[in-house]
Amino acid sequence: MSKIVLVVEDQPDIRKLVRMTMEFDDYEVHEADNGASGLRMARALKPDVVLLDVMMPGEFDGLECCARIKADPEFAGTGVVLLTARGQAEDLAAGSHAGCDAYLTKPFSPLELIDTVEALLQRQ
Repeated sequence: MSKIVLVVEDQPDIRKLVRMTMEFDDYEVHEADNGASGLRMARALKPDVVLLDVMMPGEFDGLECCARIKADPEFAGTGVVLLTARGQAEDLAAGSHAGCDAYLTKPFSPLELIDTVEALLQRQ
């Protein structure tokens, strides 16, 4: 059975790259373009992993979405990987504070993405 991955990213080209990378490795991929719809989709899908952009327009950003997922017992087995162009120490600390399981700085390679997701799934 394939694992469910939810990609929450406001940039369509990045969503497409992530989708193509994950589908090549037989993941069931779903997409949302902002934090609020990403959280709604996560509640409906119960994904194994959420790939979450940090900076997004809308009600709340990726850090807030991550914190809400991690605070909800319904998502106890769900891994969260933050995807961001911001890789400073304070950005990593903010991601850690929000509860993310991994952090990838853009641009990341497709191989790096697959390795990160697979390592996370093995830990679950």
